[in-house]
Amino acid sequence: MPLPPARTVYAPGRGELFLRDTGGEGPAVMLLHGWMASADLNWWGAYQALERAGYRVLAIDHRGHGRGLRTVVPFTLADCAADAAAALDLLGAAPATVVGYSMGGAIAQLVARDHPHVVSGLVLSGTASSWDEPRERRFWRAMGVLWLGLALAPNWFWRQALRRSGLRDPERASWLVSELLRASPRDLADAGRELGRFDSRPWVGSLRTPAAVLVTTRDGVVSPRKQRGLAAALAARVVEAPVDHLDVVTPQYTAALLQAVEAVAAASPPRGADRASMGSASSQ
Repeated sequence: MPLPPARTVYAPGRGELFLRDTGGEGPAVMLLHGWMASADLNWWGAYQALERAGYRVLAIDHRGHGRGLRTVVPFTLADCAADAAAALDLLGAAPATVVGYSMGGAIAQLVARDHPHVVSGLVLSGTASSWDEPRERRFWRAMGVLWLGLALAPNWFWRQALRRSGLRDPERASWLVSELLRASPRDLADAGRELGRFDSRPWVGSLRTPAAVLVTTRDGVVSPRKQRGLAAALAARVVEAPVDHLDVVTPQYTAALLQAVEAVAAASPPRGADRASMGSASSQ
């Protein structure tokens, strides 16, 4: 499947941001991918469907993931949120519907809290307001082991992970591994620790933007119960997709994603309605 054009945007004080950008004059949708993935790994199944529906589709690689920024400072979710907001401003695409999957959902919540002028609506999927249950805490404490495995034998590590997931297509597996190998082992481990510390429960209910939560109802990673709890806190519309956490490139998920994006777009103010409050934005 052809991918949207790639572009690099220089954000002063931040660095070079890598994005996919379909262009066009339609309402902007910014896609934020999950932990360990890249924009392409997470969203290649949705790019064309969103573009055909009339949206300008943007998808950023988060720092330390894919072709995203490499910096000497520790990875933080707040920095990823600021990167996405800067890209929307610099491309003149704000305000946009911000779509976040898994870790991208945590980042999307931070974009809405810290950079509300770039957000016209939120779609959160496969995500939660916190990951602090006992099983999750034990997993986050193993990030040192993850870093070591990725640093010493990254190719073996990812191929073993894909085999255990049931993937048997060698050509597709090779592409997936090549994308996964772009990531920084240090940043992936730091991102895991950040997710373990993330907790939006004290403030997520105060976000004032149209929202939908796309619940992955067969999710074995982020429980549907926690996803529905996030929807309740946001008073968000609930859309369901009968898929597991890694099944986001399926037709079922894409159809539900379109439904959620359209619901939020219909509830959002017209583009430019609050332009005066957005501050200046320069186009790259």
